[in-house]
Amino acid sequence: MSGGYGGLLRTRGVARIIAAQLVARFPSGMLSLGLLFHVERSTHSFGAAGVALAALSIGQALAGPATGRLMGRVGMRPVIIVTAIACAAGVAVIALVPMPLAGVVALAFLAGLAFPPITSAVRTIYPKLVNARMLTPLYSLDASLQELIWIGGPVAVTFVATTLSTALGLLLSVALLLGGGAWFAASPEVGRVRIPRSKRRFGAVLARPPVLLSTVVGFLMIAACADVEASVPGAFGTTNPLSGVVLAIWSLASLVGGFALGRLPMRRWSLTLRLLIVTAGSALLPFVSGFAGISGALVVAGFGIAPALGVMSAIVSSSVRFSDTAEAYGWTNTGQLIGGALGAALAGWFLDVAGPPAAFGCGAVLSAVALGVAAAAHRATPDMRGRDAGPVPETAPVPVQPA
Repeated sequence: MSGGYGGLLRTRGVARIIAAQLVARFPSGMLSLGLLFHVERSTHSFGAAGVALAALSIGQALAGPATGRLMGRVGMRPVIIVTAIACAAGVAVIALVPMPLAGVVALAFLAGLAFPPITSAVRTIYPKLVNARMLTPLYSLDASLQELIWIGGPVAVTFVATTLSTALGLLLSVALLLGGGAWFAASPEVGRVRIPRSKRRFGAVLARPPVLLSTVVGFLMIAACADVEASVPGAFGTTNPLSGVVLAIWSLASLVGGFALGRLPMRRWSLTLRLLIVTAGSALLPFVSGFAGISGALVVAGFGIAPALGVMSAIVSSSVRFSDTAEAYGWTNTGQLIGGALGAALAGWFLDVAGPPAAFGCGAVLSAVALGVAAAAHRATPDMRGRDAGPVPETAPVPVQPA
């Protein structure tokens, strides 16, 4: 690709839409941790906080494919605007109104249902902004830059929650939901790109082996990441700002890994090799402690996260028709969100029952299972050497991966 990532960013509309979607997605890096601090502070239980996090993630997971398909029926802007307002309202009530755990869980679930489908929208827009040869590097750039969400988000919400108020931490997410959602919805590309109505039944795209592989592996990898995200505050304490710094270091390692590996040609074993890096770092976590030990292990694990996510995006894009891309990304996002719910809940349980080493061990096991699935199903990963990652034309047959 001529000009590398700089050439991508100079392409008309690319830098603008990347910046807008990063701000709109910033609450993704804040809501879970902010909710964990808020609920744990009021209930004194990581288990209760894990249940609230699970409710938020399950709501997002259930809505993902449906809102992705809905954007093809009524357009991106109406869906994004309405969901951003509804989600912000639910989070604001949790922050400002004292209520029992059952009420928090119910509202967290509703806020998750209304979480704006920014990821599905922007990854559907990308094929219309650049030529097909540039898509794989663009997906890698997107996966790398999204780590800024996981660097700035945890640091910001941890600082606000530990030094000022857990309610203010949640309200910061509300402000970004509304402001970022409005900026993204106002972007010209959001109004210009129209998703054709899919002619296939809802859920049929999930039967595509590459989409199913990305959904299952994403579920397992993000479950491991969510376990670690919740375990780090358990290791350092919810009043210690160091937990946010450690999570930021982890995300910075992922950002560096994304830039370092993102332009390599995608082969059948690419996803497996990237997950091997994640698993190697995760396996160290149960055996280390303190700032230096945990940060070192997370640097290793983080180096493979963004590259793995970039490969999964390219797998989906190159395997489905354009009319099915938003729904396909909705399913992969749903897998990741359910994984996030499971990982957060497991971490909360292990922290309460057995402590941080056991919670970190759970994350290591989940990473290892993701690695095993990717290795066993590596033939479902397209060999992209000499190919582009553009969607399949509407009139062309969907390719079948060779056995």
